[in-house]
Amino acid sequence: MISARLAMLLALTASITACSSDMKTSTAAATTPTAPLAAKKPHKVESPNGTREDEYYWLRDDKRENPEMLAYVKAENDYADAMLKHTKALETKVYDEIVGRLKQDDSTVPYLSNGYWYYRRFETGAEYPIYARKKGNLEAAEEVLLNVAEMAKGHDFYDIGGSAVTPDGKLLAYAEDTVGRRQYTLKVLDIAARKTFPIALPNVENDVVWAGDNKTFFYVEKDPETLLGYKVRKHSIDSTNHTDVSKDPLVWEQKDTSFYSGVGKTKDEKYLVIGTQSTVSSEYWYADVNDPDLEFKVFLPRERDHEYQVEHANGRWIVRTNWKAKNFRIVEVKPGDEAKRAAWKDIVAHREDAFVDSYDVFRNFLAVEEHSGGLRKIRVRPWKGGQDVMVTADEPSYTMYLDVNREFDSDKLRYTYTSIVTPRTTYDYDFPTGKRDMLKREPVLGGYDPDNYATEFAWATARDGTKVPVSIVYRKTTPRDGTAPLLQIGYGSYGNSYDPDFSYLPASMLDRGFIYAVAHIRGGQEMGRAWYENGKLLNKINTFTDFIDVTRWMAANKYHDPKRAFAIGRSAGGLLMGAIANMAPQDYRGLVAGVPFVDVVTTMLDETIPLTSNEFDEWGNPKEKKFYDYMLSYSPYDHLAAQDYPAIFVHSGLWDSQVQYFEPTKYVARLRARRTGDSLVVLRTNMEAGHGGKSGRYEKYREYAEQYAFILDQAGIKQ
Repeated sequence: MISARLAMLLALTASITACSSDMKTSTAAATTPTAPLAAKKPHKVESPNGTREDEYYWLRDDKRENPEMLAYVKAENDYADAMLKHTKALETKVYDEIVGRLKQDDSTVPYLSNGYWYYRRFETGAEYPIYARKKGNLEAAEEVLLNVAEMAKGHDFYDIGGSAVTPDGKLLAYAEDTVGRRQYTLKVLDIAARKTFPIALPNVENDVVWAGDNKTFFYVEKDPETLLGYKVRKHSIDSTNHTDVSKDPLVWEQKDTSFYSGVGKTKDEKYLVIGTQSTVSSEYWYADVNDPDLEFKVFLPRERDHEYQVEHANGRWIVRTNWKAKNFRIVEVKPGDEAKRAAWKDIVAHREDAFVDSYDVFRNFLAVEEHSGGLRKIRVRPWKGGQDVMVTADEPSYTMYLDVNREFDSDKLRYTYTSIVTPRTTYDYDFPTGKRDMLKREPVLGGYDPDNYATEFAWATARDGTKVPVSIVYRKTTPRDGTAPLLQIGYGSYGNSYDPDFSYLPASMLDRGFIYAVAHIRGGQEMGRAWYENGKLLNKINTFTDFIDVTRWMAANKYHDPKRAFAIGRSAGGLLMGAIANMAPQDYRGLVAGVPFVDVVTTMLDETIPLTSNEFDEWGNPKEKKFYDYMLSYSPYDHLAAQDYPAIFVHSGLWDSQVQYFEPTKYVARLRARRTGDSLVVLRTNMEAGHGGKSGRYEKYREYAEQYAFILDQAGIKQ
C-alpha cells in the first residue's frame, strides 16, 4: 500500500510548477500536450574500466521520497494520460473483451494432499481469490483457508506468496506482500479456530515449510539491501517472540551474494531441504523431518558449473544433474553415497537433442518435463523397467507442464496442456492404463472459439544461419499476403523458455487481423543448454539479432506488413525491446517495454542494487574489462542516439525490486533528449506496484488493455 508519507509528497509535488529550475516541462497549447523534459545534472559513473556520464542519475531515489523525482514521474504519467486520451474508448473496449473472456466464479481443479482436497476459487466480481479445502471428498463441506478478497481491503497492492499446512492439517503458514516489492511478511492461521497467531515475521522470502512436530516451521530471511534470501531460520508457535526475525534460531546462512536460497520438503515428506542456487551452481542440505534436533547435512558441496536438484523416492535419492551432461540427466543414488559420483546410476541418460527441465517422483514411476524439438513435453518412465511413454499432443505448437502432484502413492499424473489458442487444460494421466482423463478446460467466454485460429510452428533463419523456432498464430480469415500487422513477443534470458502458452490477451489482437508470433530466441532453453549459453554473457547480442531476424523472416514470408510490425517484452524482455529499438528501429512501428532492464552497465556495477551480485554469471561482471566493453556495446540506455525511433510505450512500477523504477525513467528521459523524429513515447509508472504490476485479477488487465490500445492506434486500427 502506498505510504502516508509518499501520498503527502505526491500531493506536494502537484504544486511544483512546470518551470521548476530542476525539472522543465515545455509549455504548449492546451490541445497539444508537450512531453516533460527532465533536468540534466552532471554525474560520473566510475568503474575500473572507464567513466561514463549519466545526466539523469539524479532520478534514482531508493526511498522513493524525492519531491523532484516524484514530480517528474507524475508529469510523465500526466503526459501519458493526455497523449492516450483518444485511445481510452478503445482501451475500455479491449479491457471489456479481455475480462469478458474470464469466468468470474471460476475455480481451480482440486488436488489431494494428506486427506484434503485443496483449491482456489473466485467469486463473481472479486479481484482476489478464496483459498479453500474439503476433507475426504469433494462433496464434503468447504473450509475456507484464506479469503484474500477480504484480506486485501485497504491495500493498493496485495499478494499471497507461498503457503504451507502442517502435517496434521491444523495450521496454515502463509506469506503476504502489501507493497509489491516481494518483501513478504510471514503469518500463521489456526484453521479450525479461524484465529491468526500474533506472528508477523517481516522481510522474508515467500516459501515456508513445517517440520514433523506440527509447531516448528522454517523460513528464509532476506537481506534488507540486496533482497536476496540468505538466512534460514526456525520458528516455533510456542515462541515468545513473533515479530523479530533476528531472535529466531539461525539454522543455515548463505554468505555468497550470488545465490538464491529457499526451503522445502521432499515429495515423500521424509526430509526437509534447504536449496541454494546461482546461475551456474547449486547446493542442497537435508534433515530428517522427524529429527528433534533437525540437523542439516550437505547433500553435495557446491562447485562452479554443477547444477543439481534432489528428490527422494523408495529409499533412494533421485537427482537431476548436469555433471557430465550439458542438457541434464536424472540419476539415482543410495543415502550415504551422495558424494560418490561413481555410484550414481542413470535413470534418464543425457541426450544431445533433449533438455531435461524438471521432474516429479511417484512410488511407481518418474515423470519428466523436457524440451525437444523446441517444445516442452512430458515423458513418463516406470521404475521397474519398460518403455518410456511420451504424453500425446494435439497441435503443432503447444506446451505441457507438470501440475500439482502432492500424493507420492498416486498412480495418476496430473499435467497441463495448452497452446496460444487452446485454453489451459488439466489432465490426469493414468499410469497403469496409459489413458488420459480431461478434468477441466479453462472456460473462455465471450464467444471465443479456438477453431477460428490457425497455429504454425516454423523455423526462421538467423543471420549466422541458425534456425530459430517460432510459434505463429492468426485468425483463419486473416490474409497471408503481407498486409497484416504483426505482434511479436520474446524474452531470451536466464534460460527461461518462452513456451507457447494460453493467455486471455491475444484474441483481441488476432480478431483485429494481427499475426501473433512468439520468437523462441537464444538465451532461453527451448533448444537445450547450448541455446541458453549462446544467448548470455559474451554471446548476448545473439538474443537481439535473433529477434530482429525472426521479424525480417516473417516479413519476407509474407506474414505481415513490414511497416506495421510491433513487439512486446518485459523485464529482460524489456532489455530486448531497448536493444532492438537501437539496432533496428526501422523494422518496427511500435514497441512496448515492460519494467525494462535497460541500464545494464550502471546497474551491474552497483552491488547495493537488489539482485545485482547474483546476476554476474548471466550478464558478466563489468569490473572485468571484457564484460564491461561487451555490455556497453549493447546497453540500451548507453546507445540512445540521434535517430528516429519507433513509437514506444514504457511501463514501470515504483516499488519494483527486480528492475528499479529509475532504469525505465532515466531511459525515457534520455530518449526524449537524444532522438530525432516525433514518434509517440510514453512512460506509465504504477505508483502502487512492483515488478509484476497490479495485483488484482481484473486490474492487471487494465494495464495490458492500455498497451494494446497503444499498439492498435499506432497500427491505424481505431475499433
